[in-house]
Amino acid sequence: MKLVKSLIGRSEKQIATAKALGLKKAGDVTTQPDNAATHGKINRISHMVEVTKA
Repeated sequence: MKLVKSLIGRSEKQIATAKALGLKKAGDVTTQPDNAATHGKINRISHMVEVTKA
């Protein structure tokens, strides 16, 4: 997944969720396991990330 939008001006929860997924700044790319916990995190910040299958 890729962080498309910046974390500036986002809520503390959204920033914490992005960092838990390994995304620190716009343009960061990370690979995560395909499980329920990851899907829940993606749903919280879906408007800020771009998800693709690896």
